[in-house]
Amino acid sequence: MIVTVFRTTMLDGVDEGELAELGERMYALASKMPGFISYKDFAAADGENLSLIEFESPEALLAWREHPEHKAAQKRARMEFFQEYRIQVLAPVRDYSFNRETPS
Repeated sequence: MIVTVFRTTMLDGVDEGELAELGERMYALASKMPGFISYKDFAAADGENLSLIEFESPEALLAWREHPEHKAAQKRARMEFFQEYRIQVLAPVRDYSFNRETPS
């Protein structure tokens, strides 16, 4: 599994409707890509946003990174929406879970 941590801060006055529409389109595309696992968004009180995106492999993530519509959305986001961003691509060192519903 490959995890992308995408941290963003928006420009002042961003059209949130336009940003949401673009985000929904990117999710629709990404979720249909081979190897896509999940996508979650979080917002912090200080205005920073965090997205966690999981793909099965580096190759699956690369295919998404190079998708033509995704590349166009990246360019648009840099021009219209983002004050700054940081992307970290990580491979889990450890992966375990707990589920009260599933006895071990």
